[in-house]
Amino acid sequence: MRRAPRNSLFVLLLLLPGAAWGQPAARDVKAAERAQAAEVAAQKDAADRAARAVAEEQRLGDERIAAAERLRATEIATAQAAARMDALSAQRRDAATRLAKRAEAMQPLLPLIQRLALYPAETLLAVPASPEDRLRGVLVLQGLARQLETEAEALRQDQAALEATIAAEAAEAPKLAAARAAQAERAAALDSLLTSTQAQRRRAETESEAAARRAAAEAARADTLRAALAALETQRKAEEAAAHEEALRAEKQKHAAEAEAARQREAALARPSGSLSGAQQARGQLTAPVSGTITRAFGAPTEAGAATGLAYQPAPGARVVAPCGGRIAFADKFRSYGQLVIIDCGGGYHAVLSGLDRLDARIGQTPRAGEPVGVMADWEPGSTARRPVLYLELRKDGLPVNPGPWLRASG
Repeated sequence: MRRAPRNSLFVLLLLLPGAAWGQPAARDVKAAERAQAAEVAAQKDAADRAARAVAEEQRLGDERIAAAERLRATEIATAQAAARMDALSAQRRDAATRLAKRAEAMQPLLPLIQRLALYPAETLLAVPASPEDRLRGVLVLQGLARQLETEAEALRQDQAALEATIAAEAAEAPKLAAARAAQAERAAALDSLLTSTQAQRRRAETESEAAARRAAAEAARADTLRAALAALETQRKAEEAAAHEEALRAEKQKHAAEAEAARQREAALARPSGSLSGAQQARGQLTAPVSGTITRAFGAPTEAGAATGLAYQPAPGARVVAPCGGRIAFADKFRSYGQLVIIDCGGGYHAVLSGLDRLDARIGQTPRAGEPVGVMADWEPGSTARRPVLYLELRKDGLPVNPGPWLRASG
């Protein structure tokens, strides 16, 4: 009989305290569930924002490429008009030179020509001579007169050629001005787009971008372009290894968020899957970096030996675009190359652009092929001043590769 009360009391104790203890436990569970739901919602929202950012960046990239293509059409027209003006100016200078030489050659004969024109008979009779000598003199003067007439006709033709080229230059000047005005309008539109897209990005500086700058700083201290490329690759591998070690350390310490961030950084630092990654064939993989004429081919003789790239004479103030998709590994002045851009195109390939007047690319950016990365210097068609030159190199694991077969036919 004594156990029954104890059992009943035990049951009551189980029920009453259990109910009292269960209330906070239930609240804790619900709070944990709400926190988990909030975290899931936050992750989904972050993923949605990231997806929207990627889509927006893709759209803006498409706009930048389309704007650069529209600008290139006007640059081609400017280049053609500039080439015609250059040719006409060269013809004018040649005609002026010929005219000056012809006039200089005839200068000593001018007194004789003037005297013969005024006193032909008196000139012949002024010198005492026999009839035979006088006849020979007449024949000589006739021949000289014909020669002088030929020289005078050539002089008139040279003068006419000079006047024609001057007139042609005058007619070509408005066409060149119109082409340059159209180019300037398109260039301003592209600059406005670049400014707005850069303002819209407002991306915080990531660790991978900081690593890219550290690598570029190492490359800037190199003495040669090949050494700079080697420094970029060495520093990239070091940063990638450091990110890998950090990820392993965070995983051991059960810091999932830090481990994930380190893994993402490691992936970003890994050799990018640029547009040349896994390329099966060379042809058509590169976009021409600028509108203009190739003035020096790969392998052509230079003072420093065979050329290891292509030299372009671009249109005045032409826009320079990325020849491949990839990551900007270097964008700054470098030694005698001037403003230099190095793009890691993936697959061990690097595209090198030098001779730019202005850079529109920053280290760590990932442009697509055809996106603008800089601007060439302006120059005046018809002048004899030295033209700006864009130099393009393609390197595989640091060694030069002929970029000619890689260029698209339209380039």
